[in-house]
Amino acid sequence: MKKLNDIFAGILIITLLHACDEQGQETSSSKYYEPWNDLGPLFHDVQMAGIFEDSKTFVDCVPKSSPQQIAKSYEGIRKKPEFNLEVFVKENFEVPQEPQKVTVDTDRPLNDHLVSLWDGLTRSTQQSAKYSTLIELPNRYVVPGGRFREIYYWDSYFTMIGLGASGRLDLVESMLDNFAYLIDTIGFIPNGNRTYYLGRSQPPYFSSMVNTYIQHTSLEKGLKYLNAIQKEYNFWMDGAESLTPSNPEGKRVILYKGFILNRYWDQFDTPRPESYREDIELARDLPEAEQKQLYRNLRAAAESGWDFSARWFETEEFISIRTTEILPVDLNCLLYAMEIALSVLYEAQGDIDLAQHYQKKVEVRRKCINQFFWNDSTGSYQDVLWRSETHTGKITAAGVAPLYFKAATDAMAKKQARAISQHLLDDGGIVTTPTTSGQQWDAPNGWAPLQWLTVRGLEHYDEEELAQTIKHRWLQVNEKVYKNTGKMMEKYNVSDTTLLAGGGEYPTQDGFGWSNGVVLGLTNEPARY
Repeated sequence: MKKLNDIFAGILIITLLHACDEQGQETSSSKYYEPWNDLGPLFHDVQMAGIFEDSKTFVDCVPKSSPQQIAKSYEGIRKKPEFNLEVFVKENFEVPQEPQKVTVDTDRPLNDHLVSLWDGLTRSTQQSAKYSTLIELPNRYVVPGGRFREIYYWDSYFTMIGLGASGRLDLVESMLDNFAYLIDTIGFIPNGNRTYYLGRSQPPYFSSMVNTYIQHTSLEKGLKYLNAIQKEYNFWMDGAESLTPSNPEGKRVILYKGFILNRYWDQFDTPRPESYREDIELARDLPEAEQKQLYRNLRAAAESGWDFSARWFETEEFISIRTTEILPVDLNCLLYAMEIALSVLYEAQGDIDLAQHYQKKVEVRRKCINQFFWNDSTGSYQDVLWRSETHTGKITAAGVAPLYFKAATDAMAKKQARAISQHLLDDGGIVTTPTTSGQQWDAPNGWAPLQWLTVRGLEHYDEEELAQTIKHRWLQVNEKVYKNTGKMMEKYNVSDTTLLAGGGEYPTQDGFGWSNGVVLGLTNEPARY
């Protein structure tokens, strides 16, 4: 495979924001507020004491004075007999407000209700509090809802599908401009616009967002995002020319046949600040080196968006998570889509050499997808363990990505459709995996983005009957929950549609950006991706 030494020079990424010592530990040289650094022992003590049921709440709190002053005050009084940690926290921090409860007229048609929700989910942070983990953005954006008070990367793609169907191209464009701003100023699109997400990205859907925008507008209008797509591609691929099979680098892995593929990876190997207590408790009995490895794998799974799933586990135990050892089929399809976008946009710009350069990469990546990720014995696309170049053996909804991005052969797509029908199809749509693990990205839960990818992917290969079955069942369960509760949920129980979904590190949230977007997308034609 041709080395990537002729790709545009890589850009400095997260090191502009964080200094990192030789052990990968985060230090406090960032220009941003980092409570896990800036508050000293107070941060650890609050999170481990469970002052807030949700660990994310404390990292979203805003200090009422300088963090250093609060930390010093805490050190001076914390050992006094009358000291109360919860009182101290609430005296010194502004706690995020819970969303206001509203009365919903469930007799109103669901789609009309969803269109009305966009303004309520729209935020603006052109100027945030001085001491806040929220990263300022120049334009308005749509948040998922509930505990998710910031923009999220891959959520936004599915949200944009609904915004486009609603005629809200103003929000689509402002969100694209925000993501381009993050790429230009940080070097990549983080998991969300919070300082505690700056070690990782999320599934890279930016080029697909641009593609959706182009379909609603024009190729010419999409050209303004070409440089941002190129920089994001560099972020995921920079350094690939120096790889060896035994020495992967960050998000990039070279296989023994010379193919370069991608994995999820977080820069840091420390507990996630927003899930600090949970990570510490999971790693408690491990040696230090294994703790760091566990933290890295937890963070990498968070970058995947599938946090968490037995998809990433070696055994049935959560502690066996091995995300960084896996080449995910869906991630590599997203890089494939990015390479297609670069080829198309460079051609539109008149740069034929670069258009051909990326078209060659498209052809190589497509070959990789169908050679390495296809498991003929199960008739499905599967993730690959890069060390052994063997499949994980797990049939999951990630296997629909080659159909969605049109990388599959016709024969493979038909077999994949059968695997979906046999292993993933349930009463309310498709489950994420057939495994019941207690994790939220496993059975019995179904998630809006995966329904969208599956329905549209099947339609791309004329598997209309199965696509319509999944679409109908998913829309039915969304409608049922709406009629019963007046809410749209982040996930749904698709195995027993009389129950709500569960599992995960936090209660099921309502709102909900990508669920709203997918319903609106599925009930509006034509199909877009």
